[in-house]
Amino acid sequence: MRRMCLPELDKRFSDMAETFNKQQEYYEAMVQHASALRQSYGCDHDNGLAFSECLAKIREEHEATYRISLRVKGYDFSLSVIPLGLELESQEKTLPPHLQFAQDELRGISDSAKATISKSTTLQELIGWLLRSRDQMTKQVKEAAESYQELGRLNENLEENMKEVKRAKDLSLKYRQQAGGVFIEAAQIAGAYL
Repeated sequence: MRRMCLPELDKRFSDMAETFNKQQEYYEAMVQHASALRQSYGCDHDNGLAFSECLAKIREEHEATYRISLRVKGYDFSLSVIPLGLELESQEKTLPPHLQFAQDELRGISDSAKATISKSTTLQELIGWLLRSRDQMTKQVKEAAESYQELGRLNENLEENMKEVKRAKDLSLKYRQQAGGVFIEAAQIAGAYL
């Protein structure tokens, strides 16, 4: 974000940029977890964030020794792994590394998707205020500029910042939609195997 030399506006643009960067970080973590899971189990790499194919492969690979399901609780989902023959006992048996990895990656997908959606709500509020306040910000810039040259620079900075705000809005909505799709898929998988 470009500096506006108006503390209130600089703070609002900075807050929006920081929140967007955090949401993007969570989204990228979600994508990385999904990619690692697909790569680990040789699933379709062109399938975005989808993980149902991987879950089927995990079940198939471990069906002789574990009962595997996807557990959904609120906005959390995880890979439930119960050793066969120990269903009534505690889960003392150590999981094979490959299966533990899958469990960790699915937990990572869940946590990252939840964080992506959470940041989206805050971000949309910040973006909404900035978009609604454009005329007011233009007026503030005009009043604060000490020269015609400075006015031109500040208006250019405001224009560039508003372009970034619109770009952040579009990307944020995309990230939220994809994270929501992850939860929908998790609910569908869990419902299919209850």
